[in-house]
Amino acid sequence: MNRWSPMGKLGAMAGDTTTTVIDMTPGAVPGSMVNGPEDLIDWDAIDWRAEEKRVRRLRQRIFKAVQAGDWKQARNLQRLMLRSRANTLVSVRQVSQRNAGRRTPGVDGQVALTSPGRAGLAMYLHRCGQPRTVLPVRRVHIPKKGGKLRPLGIPSIADRAQQNRVRNALEPEWEARLDAHQYGFRPGRGCHDAIQVIHSITSGRNAKRGWVLDADLEPRPAREPLRAG
Repeated sequence: MNRWSPMGKLGAMAGDTTTTVIDMTPGAVPGSMVNGPEDLIDWDAIDWRAEEKRVRRLRQRIFKAVQAGDWKQARNLQRLMLRSRANTLVSVRQVSQRNAGRRTPGVDGQVALTSPGRAGLAMYLHRCGQPRTVLPVRRVHIPKKGGKLRPLGIPSIADRAQQNRVRNALEPEWEARLDAHQYGFRPGRGCHDAIQVIHSITSGRNAKRGWVLDADLEPRPAREPLRAG
């Protein structure tokens, strides 16, 4: 019987001795037929360059299909991405090895900081072909300037890996559909790109745009329902 039970927890959560155990026996996870072999190889022996190349090529195929307006092909490729073993491996590696918050647990107190733990997490996500129950986020507050606090929700490590798997399926579609001058939360783009475009537009000799709008969106306060009469 294979089980996923990572052995690393933050010191801040040392008081919680609960261990999340996920049954990985055949048939325990619905929809276990996915793209790739059943047995996961040694995590430290994975050819990451080859796995990342497979994910990158599939992302490019999704992008080109959307650009060509072939939505049937795009949807088929997105389903293939969600079932891709390479996508699962790369996603688990991203959230458990590369991200700055890899040591931060969610509400289950679990992290995947060892090779066996990462391999077990990847196997669980890869074999779980059907939608599964998502855990609540762990709410923390980060200090801001002026003494205010910004709320932040931290998903579990398994949910973060699943989010990355879905992102690889959806992001290429929206990169092909979004406007060329949108820079927020897009791969390979940032605020410096937006600043450079604004400068090139406003610094010309015949520039006509003489102002820039900077706005923050805030939640609208609840209003009382309208009453007849």
